Amino acid sequence: MDPKTQKLLTAFEEKARELGFDSVKVAAAGSIPSAGERLRTFLDKGYHGTMGWIAETAERRSSPASLWPEVRSVIMLAMNYGPDDAPEHHPLAHLKDGRKGGISVYARHRDYHDIIKGRLKELASFLVKRAGGDVKVFVDTAPVMEKPLGEAAGLGWQGKHTNLVSRELGSWFFLGSIFTTLELPPSGAERDHCGSCRACLDACPTNAFPAPYQLDARRCISYLTIEHPGPIPAEFREAIGNRIYGCDDCLAACPWNKFAEAAREAKLIAREDLVNPPLADLLSLDDAAFRKLFSGSPVKRIGRGRFLRNVLIAAGNSGAPELLESVENLLADPDPVVRGAAVWALRRLSEPQAFLSRKDRALAGETDPSVLGEWQA
Repeated sequence: MDPKTQKLLTAFEEKARELGFDSVKVAAAGSIPSAGERLRTFLDKGYHGTMGWIAETAERRSSPASLWPEVRSVIMLAMNYGPDDAPEHHPLAHLKDGRKGGISVYARHRDYHDIIKGRLKELASFLVKRAGGDVKVFVDTAPVMEKPLGEAAGLGWQGKHTNLVSRELGSWFFLGSIFTTLELPPSGAERDHCGSCRACLDACPTNAFPAPYQLDARRCISYLTIEHPGPIPAEFREAIGNRIYGCDDCLAACPWNKFAEAAREAKLIAREDLVNPPLADLLSLDDAAFRKLFSGSPVKRIGRGRFLRNVLIAAGNSGAPELLESVENLLADPDPVVRGAAVWALRRLSEPQAFLSRKDRALAGETDPSVLGEWQA
């Protein structure tokens, strides 16, 4: 590498760390030639479920040049969001108390899109001022194959759970990318360090991994609680337990997390009110209260109805009869998805005779087919 380029990259990395990024690597634009084929296999098997936008953008996702023909290099960046050492902040601490809900570690504070996008723009401007060229920045919402690019750049490798794993950061980090027309020297790909370990596969509550390095999103609790729009399929409800937004089981199981550190970005450090919140409090949320509680959080984007659906599934799994009154109050909710989940929770928490008595009254006034199906299940 010539001294001028080395000086540029050193200054760029220093600026990136100043802006809160924990790792910076570079990949050539053509470094993921097999990503498109792997994506097509994923789609052909239907593993994307209701996420139609993946299929619609498959061609543009296949390579960086398909999205932007002028791109020559892709700068991949990682920002750590790891939990601290407090026992109650452990990713799986909620499993010890069914009366509380588990929110995925990444969603316990600000929406990472809001944090990372602005800093990527600032970093891209820094690059252009010093080296010229054109740039585009992406954080998750664009049709970019971040994980294969992260592996090709050397940020980590795609583990058997399909997420990126780093020897320095473990599993707890966000990805961002800067596409540039500059020809930058690649950092070199990271190799797979999973070996014979299958801790992540064995940890999955719903058996969402048909094989190592393959994910069937339709069985994944993160998909079911965030992306899936309707009633959660009955076969997964018990396994969901009290996970009300996302699931960290496969990430938490990874032994490489022994090297992970707590997030240093203040806006990614968990809010205490979003760490294992009581289900009783969440069941009482109307739309305004939901929006206020999750203002600035990624949880807000799924809306109150889908969120309460998740909370009701958790309530049904809680074994806590003190939640019955709150569950019953939601039997008349305007959202049929909420009403249907309330029926399921009611059946799980009620004495059989009490449930049948409530059922007779409800059937007289209910018209939604999915809710009727819950009552008659």
